[in-house]
Amino acid sequence: MRSFAIFVCLAAAAGTYAQETELGAEARQEREALAKDCTSFKSLGSCAYTLFTDHPLHIAAGSIAPQNGIGLGMAFVAHYTPNRDWRLSWDVDAVASTNASWRAGAYMTAILDHHRPLKAAPGAGTVNIMQGEHPVFHVLAQSISLNALEFFGLGPGASEAGRSYFGMRESIAGFNGVLPLGSRLNASLFGEVNGRFVSIRPGPGGTLPSVQQLYTPTAAPGLLSQPGFAQFGEGLRIRPQFAGGFVRLNYSVVFQEYVASDSTYSFQRFTTDLSHQFPIHRQTRSLVPSDVNGPDDCSVSSTSKKHPCPTVSRNLEGSFGLRFLLNESFTAAGHFVPFYFQPTLGGSDINGNPTLPSYQDYRFRAPNSLLVRASFEHSIYGPVGFTVMVDEGKVALQHSDLDFTHLLHSYSVGLTLRAGGFPQAYLLFSFGGHEGNHTTGALNTSLLGGGARPSLY
Repeated sequence: MRSFAIFVCLAAAAGTYAQETELGAEARQEREALAKDCTSFKSLGSCAYTLFTDHPLHIAAGSIAPQNGIGLGMAFVAHYTPNRDWRLSWDVDAVASTNASWRAGAYMTAILDHHRPLKAAPGAGTVNIMQGEHPVFHVLAQSISLNALEFFGLGPGASEAGRSYFGMRESIAGFNGVLPLGSRLNASLFGEVNGRFVSIRPGPGGTLPSVQQLYTPTAAPGLLSQPGFAQFGEGLRIRPQFAGGFVRLNYSVVFQEYVASDSTYSFQRFTTDLSHQFPIHRQTRSLVPSDVNGPDDCSVSSTSKKHPCPTVSRNLEGSFGLRFLLNESFTAAGHFVPFYFQPTLGGSDINGNPTLPSYQDYRFRAPNSLLVRASFEHSIYGPVGFTVMVDEGKVALQHSDLDFTHLLHSYSVGLTLRAGGFPQAYLLFSFGGHEGNHTTGALNTSLLGGGARPSLY
């Protein structure tokens, strides 16, 4: 109750100070929502939803990274419309977990709207927002510190016996933008410029061996030296919908250049991500992160100053999904991809995405990876649903070794929670690999309907 009282006072103070500016109006509306939703035990669910999703101030929650717990903290979201051409929003958040891992970041989104309001995606009700003809630009600064990451060695032959631990801090500052091309395929160009700064440290200690104790810099490139990186990216993305919204595609190809202050660690990466969603019900939401929101913002209205998040729905939702994900890395002779920038398969990766979840987190690591997934998800009651997934994948030290032979496989069944704008949660029981079963639970790092955070690799 003391935390709740502090929360209400801060929201009230923000409203008083702003004196009905756009920020002041949002603070007043949040204060009114808290007074309405948090006055009785019967409205406990509505109160929690307001506390975790409303703005300008709300409780921030989400998995920081596998093995590092759920982070809790605070987030501040503000919107500003300086003129008819631009809409701006800011996100600032900080969370920490029980193992002393933490993440803090600031994110700005700028939308050039050309006097045309954003529109709801066909068949999506009020939940999904199409980018349409709106260029969107993001400026971000984020720092994360993780105390328990696992390293089993590199390549498909890495053994469970080689398990070791390390800690990592990564700071990212940069800019990215999405420029629509105006085609019927909903095509757009993507570009980014980031600075990345990584520091590796020993693991949590005790009986757990650190990566520095078991591996050499040859076996784990970048172990002793972590130079700064200038990271550039260019890509093409198409997100068309067909058959009245019952066929939704999300295709992207991105080429990234990682330029290190020590050129030994410079490399390039080419990523192909082909995702398909086949809804069973017209009102089924898209799961694609929003371009027009920050990670702490689940607003669905671009024209109203109320900026509401979607309500918790009892609509039947369900869809089949197919995904093909390919990461290929390229280096000059004598150059290496640092182990901390290599994608992983197994459990969940460092961004919290489940991949071959019957294996341990971060189980297979290499500069190149291939993942194929078939999935099905459907609501059971209200926001609670069930899911079934089949994963096939492999990692390779050379991109020429990526093919469809000797794929590892994993089968998963589980529960999902998609409650309005509340962060998506899931609990998976996975089996079918060669190393037993694995239970995975996570809470998404962004609000449902919010934007994506920068990848950590």
